[in-house]
Parts: sequence; structure tokens; C-alpha cells
Amino acid sequence: MKTTTLAATLALTLAGAVQAADSNDFDLNALIEAARQEAPITVYAPSGKIVETAKNFTEKYGVQATGNKVSSSAQVEMLIREYRASNIRGDVVITGDASATMAQLVPMGVVESWVSPVVAESIPENAKNPLIVYGDPAVWTYNSEVHDTCPISNIWELTDENWQRKVAIPDPLNKAAYLDWFNQLAAHHDDAVAEAYEVHYGKPLETNEASATAAWVKALAQNSPLPTDSDSAAGDAVGAPGQKDTFMGLMSTAKYRDVASGKVHLAICEGLEPFVGWSTPGYGVMSTKTESPNTAKLFLHFLMTEEGISNQTVDGKVSGNQAIAPHPKEASGVQKIYKHVLQYNAETGLDDFDHRQDWADLWRINFSR
Repeated sequence: MKTTTLAATLALTLAGAVQAADSNDFDLNALIEAARQEAPITVYAPSGKIVETAKNFTEKYGVQATGNKVSSSAQVEMLIREYRASNIRGDVVITGDASATMAQLVPMGVVESWVSPVVAESIPENAKNPLIVYGDPAVWTYNSEVHDTCPISNIWELTDENWQRKVAIPDPLNKAAYLDWFNQLAAHHDDAVAEAYEVHYGKPLETNEASATAAWVKALAQNSPLPTDSDSAAGDAVGAPGQKDTFMGLMSTAKYRDVASGKVHLAICEGLEPFVGWSTPGYGVMSTKTESPNTAKLFLHFLMTEEGISNQTVDGKVSGNQAIAPHPKEASGVQKIYKHVLQYNAETGLDDFDHRQDWADLWRINFSR
């Protein structure tokens, strides 16, 4: 199951997928005026907050946009069908499935990126193609009412007997991003997983599995974790008040919204080796067949501004525009430790997608509860 890098293939695939404007020739006001001459657009996103974002966009620019919440699993199928029928309903999309975007939408020419020259200098090169609107981090979390600090320091501890039946994570068989996480670990950070094993157990890892990551996934599945139907459910399992024998869990930072109300007691497991968590990208792309290309570009520009993304960063999402500061009301504090969160590497997006079934089989075969 050891993965291989498909950087060369992917580079060729993406070569024509990004529209880039020369900053010396770009005129934002001209783009706004051009957008006002076009038909309204619809924007798909996995979060319902896109409705508010589209409303704010319309009020700011006088250009009509409507936001629709579309689940990650439905986005790809809808966009492909619309493209084939030349009947575009989703002009812009914030993708919820990074690997499917890389394996299907981009190679098929269904979508393309556009980076606003106004903000381009504040966006890292590896976040432009496709454009990363935000990173959506999931972090290892503990119950802060019970523990003053994280009760573990190494992911291999989660496979030990004393954490049996006490690890909550969204079910990888229902949330494909977690299968991609396994493949990303194996493809880019397998040595770190093996090193973490040696640090924890005091001896090198010996395994018949194809990678250290596969050995860890197998051991975790065999340790009877609690697969939940959502990040929110994982947060409730970990952070519910009044516990004595608590769970560890992996969940979106959005769940930390409930900390202030006392509904849950959650804290990030800072210092966990080799990673505190992992972040999936929300790619901002536009349909190659949209009839309102200037409006679509303007919306992508808006998403890369503080005004356009603040209702997402308040939930812990991290803007792809590095000039945007952390939201002052964000509850988890993930920005402080974001460098210790594994970042999605698009170079193996095709490979992640192709190996989803392999990781699902490994999990399914070894899982017990």
C-alpha cells in the first residue's frame, strides 16, 4: 500500500488549469463593472455559511450570488453532470473533497482556478494551483475538564491497551477525507510515523504491512476505536462534562464553538508526535463553462479577503491568504500550532483517490468494537 508520488503527472494535468492575471494589467474596478453586466451566479460549498458569504458578496459589489450548501460527496457528481450537459448551475465551488477534485474535476476540465492579483503575493505558490481558500484542520483533542494537559504525547499510544475503546474519530468508511489522510501520511510522512513508533516503544518498527502508516492504521482499528457519524459527535464523546474516564478524539476545530457555552470541554493535544492533526484544503474553483466568468472571478477574489472568509475562520479554518490574521473569536487556538498540523499535499491527490479502497479495506478488515 506504499504510495508513489505522481508529481510529474499532476503538474501536466494542472498546467492549463489556472488562470493568472498580470498584476500590472489587472483592474479590480473593471472586473466589478464587468461582473455587473453578467447573469447571477450560484456557489456550492460544504458549509451552510456559504449562504451568508454570498449575501455579503451581493451587498458589497451589487452583483447577485446565491450560496448553496452541497455535501462533499454530492459536489463532484453534480459538477460533472452539469459540465457534460453544458447546463451549469454551480458557477463557483469551494470543494469538500480535495482528492476527487484532483483526480476528476481538474483533469476532466470541469473546473479551473483563478488567483486575484490583488492578494496573490500573500498566497503561497503551493496554494494557488488549485487555489486554497482555506485549510480545514482536524486536531487531536482531549477533555480539558479532566486533564490539565494532553494525556498522550505520541499517536502510537492510541493503539495501546489503556486507550482501547477510548478513541473517537469520524468513521473513515463514511468520510473519505480520513482515508486520504492515511494515504498522505504513508506517501509523505511514513518515516515520521516509524520514528514515532521507535520513540514510544524503544525499538524499531517491524511489520509485514507495506508501510509504518499501514501498521498504525491497523493497530488503531484493532484497538476498538469509536467511529462517529460526524466531527460533532466525536467532540461530544471527548468533551462532554462530568466525565472521569475520557476519550481522545480527532475532530474539526469547528466543534470548539461549543466550548464557550460549557457544552463541551476541549483542548488541542499540543506537542503530539508526529502531528497534532491534519488539514484538508477547501479549493476555490470556477466552472470552465460558466456564463458569468467575471462574477465567478470576483467571488474568488472576495473569498480571499478577510471580509469574505471571516465567517469561516471564526470556526478555525485557516485562510489561504497568509495576510489574514486569526479570527479574534476563534475558540480552538489552532493558528498557534498550525505548523504542527499535517498539510494536504496535492502532488499525490490522484494517488490518494486511487488508494481509498485499499485503506478502507485495511480499516474494515481490522476494525473491532
